[in-house]
Amino acid sequence: MNNSIISRIGTIMYALVIGFFGVNHFLQGTGVQKQMPRFIPYSLFWVYLTGVLLVAAALAFLIGKYVKIAGLLLALFLILIVLTVHLPALSNVTGDEHVSIIVTNLVKDTGLAAAALIIAGRNG
Repeated sequence: MNNSIISRIGTIMYALVIGFFGVNHFLQGTGVQKQMPRFIPYSLFWVYLTGVLLVAAALAFLIGKYVKIAGLLLALFLILIVLTVHLPALSNVTGDEHVSIIVTNLVKDTGLAAAALIIAGRNG
């Protein structure tokens, strides 16, 4: 199998994961809302908006249009989540079990941001 086929399969798999997270924002909106920092107003609105944007990025990856900009914006979004949600949450931890969940989400979103950058870089 050549590299372009392998890259396309990886991009499709990634798009399905990102699409899942986007749809999950609609199905579990209030649960996602509880993870948001309290200083963000209209948090449920932002949950649904990010759901739309995650689905839009997934569709861009699947259809092969606007892939570079979608990848760059998705990476930026995920890095902002790491900086504004996960890192501040570490300073408000009340128990060891919460630390592992926060760190897991921090590492997951960092890895997803890295993959978005790889996809953007291959479609430049």
